[in-house]
Formats: sequence, structure tokens, C-alpha cells
Amino acid sequence: MEASTQAQSRGRTMRRLEPAAIAGVMSREVANFRTYWKGTTFSSVLEPLVYLLAFGLGLSATLVDEVNGIPYIQFVGTGMVATAVIFSSALPAMFGTFVKHRFQNTYEAILAAPVDVEELVSAEMLWIGTRSVVTFFWGLDPEPGMLLTPLFAFVTALGFAGFGVAMAATVAKIDQFNYVTALFVTPLFLVAGTFFPIEGLPEGFQIVAQVNPLHQLVELVRGGAFGFEWQDLLRFAFLVVFAVATWRVAIHQMRKRLID
Repeated sequence: MEASTQAQSRGRTMRRLEPAAIAGVMSREVANFRTYWKGTTFSSVLEPLVYLLAFGLGLSATLVDEVNGIPYIQFVGTGMVATAVIFSSALPAMFGTFVKHRFQNTYEAILAAPVDVEELVSAEMLWIGTRSVVTFFWGLDPEPGMLLTPLFAFVTALGFAGFGVAMAATVAKIDQFNYVTALFVTPLFLVAGTFFPIEGLPEGFQIVAQVNPLHQLVELVRGGAFGFEWQDLLRFAFLVVFAVATWRVAIHQMRKRLID
């Protein structure tokens, strides 16, 4: 009887990455999101539209008709589906995590419950990744491959969410995010192949583009719209590795900040 009781007690012991703990943290984020979803949705929709009108319609009407056989407005439109992910995942992860930890003491309160740092970071990344999944169709003929776009966007958003959480756990002051944005977010956005093929870049920038997760997502979204190639399997594998790597780094950095 005693052995059975001990076994049952061990069975009730919280596992690592307990689903109930992750769901609890995410439910808090959902409840909070209900208070500001209108503003977030408005900016997430308007910003890609502004870029599309400025580059897609503007340049296609005056300077560029098509790129690699693709009408330029569709070239930019599919690229904007991808690049919207970095702004809806990396930046909210950086600023949101920093504010909740440094100013609101939210994470300290959460960790007082049966939730560990690994579950906390995982829940934050899952929530931001889910929120960042955006699919737009800019005058494209429906293709079966386009149904995979939310999956590609979700995996990439997880990676950039992990990057944002790791940065938030590393910087000492919120204004230091200016360095992160200038040194990482903006260059990744500009060399993602959204507005022009990366083949037109200097060789050094082409190398940077090839290891840019955002570029891999751009190519996958275009593959879904215009046809996949075998290299797209490698692109997706790269994004999975990127997401897993930033997840572990984010956990390590956040544990140092909260526990060590």
C-alpha cells in the first residue's frame, strides 16, 4: 500500500514542460490580449499594406514589371507575408518580456506558482508564435502549397520570439533595444529578398542573406505560391533548427536573469 502511494505521488509530480503549466501561462496572455487586440491587429495589417502600396504598386507601375518571371506586386506581396512575421514576433517578445520582468514583476509572480523557467519561456514563445501567424493573398491564384504558409510563419515566429526573449533577458536597459534593432532586426529585414532578389546584392551581403531565417521564410512563402523546389526542404529544416536553438538560448538567458 505504501509503495503504491509513493508511486502515485511520483506520478503526480510535475513533469518538465508540463502542459497544464504552459496552458496556464498562455491563458493569461490570451486574457491580456483581449484588452489591446484592436491596436495590434490594426498595425499588423496596415504596415504590410503601406509597404505593398509604396513598393509593389509604386515601383511596378513605374520601374519594375516583374522579377524572375513573377509580377513585381506579387513578388513584393509574398515577401511581405514573410517579413510581417519578424515585426510581430521579435519586437513584441523583446519589449513585452522586458516590461513584464523589469517593471511589472509578472514573471516573479508566475514562478511562485508551479511553473518553471523552461515552461514560462516556452509558453511565451508559443503565444507570440501563434499570434504572429499571418496569411495574405495579394491577387494570387490559389495554390495548395499556400496552405503551408501558416506553418512556415509559425516556426519562424517561434525562432524570432526566442531571439526576442533572449535579448530581453540580456540587455540591462530598455533603450539598448535600439542596438538590437539597428544591428539585427533592420539588416535581416533589408536582406531578406522581399523587395529585390538577393542575387543583386554584393557577395558579402548574399552570404548574410543565405543564413537569414527571414530570407528562408520569404522563399518558402513564394514556393507555396509559385511552386516548391527541393531546396525548400532544407530551408524549412533550417527554420526548425533556428527555432530550437533560440528556444534553448532564451531559456538559458531567462534562467540566469530570474534564478541565478
